[in-house]
Amino acid sequence: MRKIKRKRKTQNKKRQTARNEDFIMKPSVDWCFKELMRNPKTRKGFIAVLLQVKPEEIDETILLENELPKEAEEEKQGILDVHVCLADGVQIDIEMQVFYVEYWDERLLFYLSKMYAGQIKAGESYSILKKCIQVSVLNFERFPDDDFCYRTVHFWDEMAGKKYTDKLEIQILELPKLQKKASGPEDVMEWMRFFRGQNKEELKEVAKGNEYLEGAYEDLVKMSLDEKKRLQYEAREKAILDYRSNMEGAEKRGFQRGVKRGITQGIERGMTQGEQSTLIRLYRKNRLTLEEAAEEAKMTVEEFRKLAELEEHSME
Repeated sequence: MRKIKRKRKTQNKKRQTARNEDFIMKPSVDWCFKELMRNPKTRKGFIAVLLQVKPEEIDETILLENELPKEAEEEKQGILDVHVCLADGVQIDIEMQVFYVEYWDERLLFYLSKMYAGQIKAGESYSILKKCIQVSVLNFERFPDDDFCYRTVHFWDEMAGKKYTDKLEIQILELPKLQKKASGPEDVMEWMRFFRGQNKEELKEVAKGNEYLEGAYEDLVKMSLDEKKRLQYEAREKAILDYRSNMEGAEKRGFQRGVKRGITQGIERGMTQGEQSTLIRLYRKNRLTLEEAAEEAKMTVEEFRKLAELEEHSME
């Protein structure tokens, strides 16, 4: 009996060891991404492809203490950033964003403007202002209507048809688009594939042949074996998953409330729930036009369309 217990204990230990050896952190978790960017060589390699220059042309990348503190709520939403200054004074704020937040565009412009304005103090000349670049690595699709996984945004002079200034720049990398027929510079997409990597084998394969990515992969392996860092990573991953779950639950409850509200409005106007459902069914089968169905339901066209959408979501 003791021998059997010892054997089981040994087998369990071996399985646990194998699991630990297979485990590797995912760069798409913002905490892990930020840790990777602490390595000067990794920063240099990534920034070089963003600026489309050779890594040797970048003298130094200084990791700044973040002077653009994000709110605690944003950290919950999966937004951590790395603030870097180049030797020539150019500032770059790089962030990994796990999922979409409301007013994303406004927020992006706010932090870019804050970074630019933060270079100068009262009484100083505007001539000291250097270029600022906001880089957003997104683990969601912000622009679903096209296949561009990487884009740069500048101020544009519409009348002259040319760039107005390069002092402010936005770069957006949409990782999920790599699953489709994505379009973008190959060297940038190579880094994106690495950030999107899901397991050891995939990450190692993507990194092969690129000394900067190979260095990042080695850092990943070391970090994954560090018990303290692994606990920090898992805590961060759990916080992000919890937040996502809460948001999805809130969205579902919102749809359910919307359905009830739509039904109530129809009933108040003298229509039963069954009659509403019948009209929606006839509309979907093209037996009634949207206008005809709305008129029968004693609703505006927009109200009826919304009710049909809400009922569809409630059935999912």
